[in-house]
Amino acid sequence: MSTPAEIFEKIAAKAAENPSEAHAVDAIFQFDITGDDGGTFVLNMKSDNGGNFLSREPNPNAVATITVDGADWSAMVAGELDPMQAFMGGKIKIDGDMTAAMKLPGLMKLAQ
Repeated sequence: MSTPAEIFEKIAAKAAENPSEAHAVDAIFQFDITGDDGGTFVLNMKSDNGGNFLSREPNPNAVATITVDGADWSAMVAGELDPMQAFMGGKIKIDGDMTAAMKLPGLMKLAQ
């Protein structure tokens, strides 16, 4: 199973390969990953991001901050954990725009 850092790097690389798809999301998401290999990861899918899709610095302009354990994040991206069930079960905490957060499964597909 990939580490959270590897997953975010893969998402950023796929976004760079197809910026129009990434920019369609048109939002900044901050992920606070807990547990092993945790940390802060920011995905900037705004069209004016200058091609910098991934950052490790907190971003006050994030539309949503997602807090999740690294193992759960890896399992969701691998298709082993349903994101909606994880949210309903309290494994994911989302602070901010819930409508924007509904775009997250599309971002997760970039890691596959």
